[in-house]
Amino acid sequence: MIPYPPARLDDVVEHVAGIPIPDPYRWLEGETEEVRAWQRAQAELAAEVIGATGKTDAARALIAEHERGARPGLPRHGGGRWFRVEVDSVLVASEPYGAGRTLVTLSTFDEPGRPAVLAWFAPSPDGRVLALGVCTDGSEHNSIRLIDVDTGRIRDDAPGEILHSAWGGGVSWLPDGSGFLFLALAGSAADFRQVVYRRMLGEHGSSVVEDIPVPAGSREYTRIQFSRDGRWAVASHRVGTPIPVAVRDLTSGAPWRRFIHDCPDMIAGHIVGDSYVAVTDHGSPRGRVVAIALDEPHPDDPSTWRVLVPESDTVLRSLTPVGGHLYLSGFAETAARIRVLSTARVDDRDPGDRGAGIRCADAGEVPLPADGALGASFFPLTGLNPDDGSGEFLFAFSTLTTSWSVHRHRPGDDHVDELIAPAVRVAASVEYRSATSADGTAVPYHVVRPDGLPAGPAPALISAYGAAGIPTLPGYQPDLAAFVAAGGTLVQAHLRGGGEFGRDWFRAADRERRRVRDADLLAVARDLIAQGISEPRMLALTGGSDGGLMCGVAVTEHPQLWCAVLPRAPLLDLIGGIRIPYLEFVIRKAWGDPGVPADIERLRRSSPYELVSPAAFPLVYVQAGDTDPRCPPAQARKFVARMQAAQRGEQPILLHVFENAGHGAGTSAAVLQAQDAEWLAVLMAALGLSGRV
Repeated sequence: MIPYPPARLDDVVEHVAGIPIPDPYRWLEGETEEVRAWQRAQAELAAEVIGATGKTDAARALIAEHERGARPGLPRHGGGRWFRVEVDSVLVASEPYGAGRTLVTLSTFDEPGRPAVLAWFAPSPDGRVLALGVCTDGSEHNSIRLIDVDTGRIRDDAPGEILHSAWGGGVSWLPDGSGFLFLALAGSAADFRQVVYRRMLGEHGSSVVEDIPVPAGSREYTRIQFSRDGRWAVASHRVGTPIPVAVRDLTSGAPWRRFIHDCPDMIAGHIVGDSYVAVTDHGSPRGRVVAIALDEPHPDDPSTWRVLVPESDTVLRSLTPVGGHLYLSGFAETAARIRVLSTARVDDRDPGDRGAGIRCADAGEVPLPADGALGASFFPLTGLNPDDGSGEFLFAFSTLTTSWSVHRHRPGDDHVDELIAPAVRVAASVEYRSATSADGTAVPYHVVRPDGLPAGPAPALISAYGAAGIPTLPGYQPDLAAFVAAGGTLVQAHLRGGGEFGRDWFRAADRERRRVRDADLLAVARDLIAQGISEPRMLALTGGSDGGLMCGVAVTEHPQLWCAVLPRAPLLDLIGGIRIPYLEFVIRKAWGDPGVPADIERLRRSSPYELVSPAAFPLVYVQAGDTDPRCPPAQARKFVARMQAAQRGEQPILLHVFENAGHGAGTSAAVLQAQDAEWLAVLMAALGLSGRV
């Protein structure tokens, strides 16, 4: 038997919405010295068990090799200058990747034992000041730094308010570069209360709160958008399904006024003339492009919207403004597509036409290198970047076997310029297949097989997410590519709950239908076995965040199906999550109302921590970060303690909570590589991979 660090059982029962729920490992939610000692002992045990497999060195080498192809942060333009990040430095140049001048090194902002990580950066429209978001503890909480571009001097007028993350886009510069608006925490990070602040350059002290009429009681993210001429401002609200909740005519001096509040679906776009032109899936599950007049008295009424691009078979995702054009991005059968639209104002609209005075014409498709994925933001709100004045559309692109490249397209061109070539190509083939879920729905998945793999069932890893409307797309991930290079077969599953196939695909596994995702995963796993691609003794599963919850459900309900299950930065205790303001916001949004007994019963039936019962479990390796504000380490600690006590088999149940690590975005490159290498070593040992085909 493995000598797990002892974990006591406490007689704790909590009544949630009147329902008694035992919580014997509640003590592991604390950040006491006892808990930290237990956590360190778990990490030492994991390192010992994994080290004994002899796979660590090979895994580290594979991760280092495939990290060379990690997605680069795209350069940002302002005032005729291009700004980019290279390793530890922020550079300014006359071309996106031209010879540049170092403005600042990120190590300037290091704290003792805590390297600085860049969360975001945004040059002012005139290119004179660069705003940076700097995180030093892995948590994604970041502070704003301002750099004078001409001198490289760190300015002393940056605001002191702390941003919860980069999901609000960092800062929104006023068109004249005199200041900016930004979303930050009001109070402690644990309270998770965010407001929009205004900050003018040269000001000191506290920033001014911007009075924006967001829906009452909402904890959602807000991002401010400005028209290039400085007349209009729009407040977009909700990170996953943004809507323009408020508008302001800046030239009139009028305050913010309510715009659209009653739409449950996405309306994500930009100010074009006197209209808000947006991709929406309201009334069109795969999306359409509409224009809404900013002076429209009844914008909540969809009949007042002018349809510019109707719904089609392509799932529409985002718009990017470039001069008088809009780049419309989406995907068909998960593969990226980009069309260019030219916009024109219509000043002589019919008096009976309540639609906005904008017309669009199709200006052609952007040629992409292959079927693959764009380097887009996870959430539509984060991707609402303004027209930067460059006249160019820059994008990152990759496939499941080709690492990230960067390309440039100019309106009117019939070609794209490759600015950065792929650094890594994985010797593997890709196949697009589908399984049939319990309700008869076809659930697609990609299979990536290493070249030279013998016929018959092979060691395989399912990687999936299926939540929050976030699409899982066929793009390059260094850790997954390293797994394929090690000889493993990768299966990327496109489960309901994600956004790959539009609004209905997302809503089909949302709130009371969340368990549909678990049925979809089960269907994919069984199809792999039925088709002879893999079998239970060599089938592993991984997923992060909400995908970690998927892993927890899968291993507790179907332990015989897996050889190994590896949740990363996971959500595992839904009932306990209600006590954390951020997770309460997520749970209320994605599962149900914590005050309703029926919803609590559904949460309990979906929560891995509650689902643990004695069984012979496969190998389980849970990886978490000690400063994760989204899925705090207590989520992993409690689940692992209960799993270790319930294990009736011989396989280890391992936990490693990494220090100075969060949910990923704010974690340093060194820690991320260490996490990936240990994760890969576990997989290689469990699946018997040698590190070469």
